[in-house]
Amino acid sequence: MSRSNDIADSVRRAIERYFRDLDGEKPAGIYSMVLESVERSMLETVMQHAEGNQTIAADMLGINRNTLRRKLTDHSLL
Repeated sequence: MSRSNDIADSVRRAIERYFRDLDGEKPAGIYSMVLESVERSMLETVMQHAEGNQTIAADMLGINRNTLRRKLTDHSLL
C-alpha cells in the first residue's frame, strides 16, 4: 500500500469514527472540520521535522514559503 493510501485510510477511519461518535447528533461542517484538522496536523508535523525552518518546511510541502507563513498564521502556529 502506498503512503498516500495509508493517509487516506487513516482519514477515512477518523471520519467513520466521527460518525459513530455523533450519538444521534446531526453532522455539520464536516468538510471544513476535516480540512482544518488535517492541515493543522500536517503543518505541525512538517514544521517539527524541519526543525522550525520555514524554507525547508515549504520545500517539503511543495508550497511557497509565503503560503506556508499564511497557513501557519491561520492556524495560530507562529
